[in-house]
Amino acid sequence: MLHFGKAQAFCALGLALCLFLVAGGTAMTGADGALTPEQMAKAFGKVVFLSHVNTPDMPIFPGDPTPVMEPEFTVEKDGFYLMSVTMGEHSGTHWGAPAHFNADEKTADMLPATSFVFPAVVIDVRAQVAKNPDYALSLADVQAYEKAHGRIPAHAMVIAFTGWEKRWDNPEAFFNEDKDSVMHYPGIDVAATQWLIDNRALGGLGIDTHGVDPGSDESYATNTALLKGDRIHLENLAGLEQLPAKGAWIVVGGVRNLNGSGSPATVLGFLP
Repeated sequence: MLHFGKAQAFCALGLALCLFLVAGGTAMTGADGALTPEQMAKAFGKVVFLSHVNTPDMPIFPGDPTPVMEPEFTVEKDGFYLMSVTMGEHSGTHWGAPAHFNADEKTADMLPATSFVFPAVVIDVRAQVAKNPDYALSLADVQAYEKAHGRIPAHAMVIAFTGWEKRWDNPEAFFNEDKDSVMHYPGIDVAATQWLIDNRALGGLGIDTHGVDPGSDESYATNTALLKGDRIHLENLAGLEQLPAKGAWIVVGGVRNLNGSGSPATVLGFLP
């Protein structure tokens, strides 16, 4: 059961400060080192949500716990409002820790703060996915991106923008199962993933579907290769049309459960 409150707001403010420093801000004003609005505006021009709002009827991976959201206390009766929220760690927009697919890797509580702040690389494969729901972002797509936008920076969150989000409000269409219960939604190819790990110091992979693995890949090859070291995945992202192909930053929030495999997430995009 997860309770959300003021702590997440303070965490977001701290991450924003971290992002400012990473992005090149150096001047600090005031005895307490607080940032002025002008300094923050120089660090990023706009902040956007890249995550869905969690609801009881959102698409849930087959077999995962059904979300339950119920009021525990009300202002009228108790003087304050609080909900009891029960859901799987990989419900809604979420991040996955290395232990999610590799038993000898780090759990959610072991990851450093740097595992949640990334330069964003957005590779648009909507045209390919429109022709083939099983499409997997390929090494050729990565190379075409670099030809158009330059070298992918170290520790980047490389995101496949598939356009699949438009199916979010229809769980049946989102998972797109055939008569044999095989799911058909796009993902990211394991060869492209391994190349990014070996040659670009990859920080993580993101996608607007329920998995960085294509839905039909029940071996989870991409997740297994990705989730090692301090890398994470971001799944069920939303609003990717708000991000430029390069130049934005991503900050990932959530809860750090002891021995956890990941967390439902609020993902923020900081646009230049």
